[in-house]
Amino acid sequence: MITGGSRGIGAAVARGAVERGYAVGVGYAHDDAAAERLRADLPGIVTVRADVAEPAAVRTLFDTTEATLGPVTAVVNNAGVTGPLGPFRDASADTFRRVLDVNVLGTMLCAQEAVRRWEERGTAGRMVNVSSVAATLGAPGEYVHYAASKAAVEAFTVGLAKEVAPHGVRVNAVAPGTVHTDIHAAAGEPDRPARVVARVPMGRIAEPEEIAAAVLWLLSDEASYVTGAVLRASGGV
Repeated sequence: MITGGSRGIGAAVARGAVERGYAVGVGYAHDDAAAERLRADLPGIVTVRADVAEPAAVRTLFDTTEATLGPVTAVVNNAGVTGPLGPFRDASADTFRRVLDVNVLGTMLCAQEAVRRWEERGTAGRMVNVSSVAATLGAPGEYVHYAASKAAVEAFTVGLAKEVAPHGVRVNAVAPGTVHTDIHAAAGEPDRPARVVARVPMGRIAEPEEIAAAVLWLLSDEASYVTGAVLRASGGV
């Protein structure tokens, strides 16, 4: 099950997961058209419109997915928002709340729902939380509140991984650098990748599929001894 899965990194994870034989459930916030396109591309997936910041919506997301596909065994917490680009002093309290609600509370609520189900069933579940290199770079002048939210996701990942490891559950994170997705347009600067590419030692911006590959590796048996890790997929940033 993938949150924020109708576009960008989430959709790339969904495609890669289907190729690897997963039955896939996708949660998304509001873009019905994107969800429909993904269903057309990947027949058999389940898509559920759900705001991950709402506990009832998270339960519905899990219940609907499991009713069709069976018990969830792997979760990718990918849903995230930045709010508008700009200096911290100009950001609104409403922006702070929404970014923290989706990025931090949403990740925690989905993780909690998964862990409760896994422990009740004795499932050795796998979870990947999508962070950002902003968590360590700080994103000055752009969205330091978003950076702070992703730092919280990384701390949460480490702590939860240690807590649930005795139950056979693995929890990791991927911290992408700049990726060609719609998140830049949503933040108010569609051409941001072209502006920041000079900062990337590898000299290019990532494609969603490259981040998806890192996520899917952490979910795989090849990463069976990896938990509490934050895998940086950033082109060297």
